[in-house]
Amino acid sequence: MKFFKYITLILILGLFVACGKKENKKNKLEDVNVILEWYPNAIHSFMYVGQAKGFYKEEGLNVHLRLPSNTTDPMALTAAGKADIGFYYMHDVILKRTKENIPVKSIGAVLQNSTNVIISLKDKNITGPKDLANKKIGYSGDEYTEQVVKALAKANNIDPNSIELVDVGFDLLTSMITNRVDGTIGCVVNHEVPVMEEKNIPINYFAPTKYGIPEYYGSVFIASDETIKNKKEMLQKFLRASKKAFEYTKAHPEESINIILENQDKNSFPLNKTVETKSLQMLMPMMENSKTPFLTQTKEVWETNEDWLYSQGMIDKKLPVNDFFINLEN
Repeated sequence: MKFFKYITLILILGLFVACGKKENKKNKLEDVNVILEWYPNAIHSFMYVGQAKGFYKEEGLNVHLRLPSNTTDPMALTAAGKADIGFYYMHDVILKRTKENIPVKSIGAVLQNSTNVIISLKDKNITGPKDLANKKIGYSGDEYTEQVVKALAKANNIDPNSIELVDVGFDLLTSMITNRVDGTIGCVVNHEVPVMEEKNIPINYFAPTKYGIPEYYGSVFIASDETIKNKKEMLQKFLRASKKAFEYTKAHPEESINIILENQDKNSFPLNKTVETKSLQMLMPMMENSKTPFLTQTKEVWETNEDWLYSQGMIDKKLPVNDFFINLEN
């Protein structure tokens, strides 16, 4: 009798251990590394909300939002498999895939519109492309911006050579405020504009996409071909949770701003609550509208931008548009 009781006890204990292992396995979260393109600010708020409110954990994900060491990290680390997801730019996906065969695709458009603007002090009277003639325009020295300015000039019947481009590195606002240049291109409407307004410095600004440059996705989530193939379900979970986090951010903007402020990098990129609040207000209608829900991306937009880059000589061939993006069905 004692022997049977002993055996029964062992079996019961075995069941508890087995159940415990199954429960631990069930409760274990899958680590997901997301590499950002810049320090935390309003555009990233929905992801930090997703962490804080548990939307990613509800999908079984432990999302780590990583800061880049340099500007190319989201593309380079994602392509190399050192990050699962990158937060980056549409045109870089096309350029890198076409020119260097970097195996990365967009998996969702965070911004349906470009945030890039040309900014100038109000007394320079630059309110549109035609005012750029015989002006010095500061930029960060990249080929893409050079082509945008040339195309913008041609589309508005201006001699491109009448616009002097000055490489000011990343001192876009400083070079403008100190009158080193008449205006700058490369600033974003959701940051530099509210920063200048907060400083009570009168400015003018306009978007090149309103004057002949094709509209494009300002920011996209990217993943490598290998990750898309081997971790499709994880990516679907991430996107699904991000949509929930976005909806929460939209419904609770003040709380969302407080969450991003709690996650700011005070030493490298301190945030101003007024600026970030204005930034989020500007971003929301750019992240979705009545026709395009959050993270939507279409073949037409990708084709239009590939065609434009080709027409500007920035790529010497065109690839199938499906090489650049994928819509992961949930």
